[in-house]
Amino acid sequence: MSQLNSIPCFLLAAGRGERMRPLTDDLPKPLLSIQSKSLLEWHLEALARAKIQDVVINHAWLGEKIEVALGNGQQFGLHIQYSPEGRALETAGGICKALPIIAPKDYFLVINGDVFSPNLPITQLLEAVSKMRMDESMPLAHLLMVPNPVQHPEGDFYLQGTSVSNTGPSSAEKLTFSGIGIYHKDLFKGLEFGAPAKLAPLLRTAMEQNKVSGEKYLGPWHDVGTPQRLQELNAAYE
Repeated sequence: MSQLNSIPCFLLAAGRGERMRPLTDDLPKPLLSIQSKSLLEWHLEALARAKIQDVVINHAWLGEKIEVALGNGQQFGLHIQYSPEGRALETAGGICKALPIIAPKDYFLVINGDVFSPNLPITQLLEAVSKMRMDESMPLAHLLMVPNPVQHPEGDFYLQGTSVSNTGPSSAEKLTFSGIGIYHKDLFKGLEFGAPAKLAPLLRTAMEQNKVSGEKYLGPWHDVGTPQRLQELNAAYE
């Protein structure tokens, strides 16, 4: 594996998927399918193509079904491990709990298990890693930003050049965070192991220190948030 691709990946799959009920009453949301492939399988195939081999998946609600469905990842050419959570720990809390299993040297890739991006630009995203490693200021995060979807018109953060910030001048574009990013393990320093914690406050603090970069992605990306959206995606990609 090349140095460029030598970072592990963490897939977030612990959410309850309340808005997807009743579909998620007996199935974890990331196992919902588009064109007969679960959302997680789409991610795993993209990771394999990008030559990332080490993957950790967290789970809470019906998590054993995820382990049964995906096993150790051999069928994808991957090495999958799991980080079970008795209760969902939010994004940062889940990452903190899984860090000993992810065991990153410095940076690692994180992808939300409930987004659908059939041409997931992992190889393109990994090009940021070598730049981050060469930057003496030690950036803490690199975020994939997307145009604001209909259900989230106000966006999340401002992108100006390659810099991401919580506030921005009128010349900066306010975009939506895709749920796909590269993080340094130090971003999660100071969190209590096993305690719930949100990611956004950590990112905002890092932004204040100018330690968050990003890029805009114009390829297909969907937050699979409702049964109707899942149905529409299945129809669109038929």
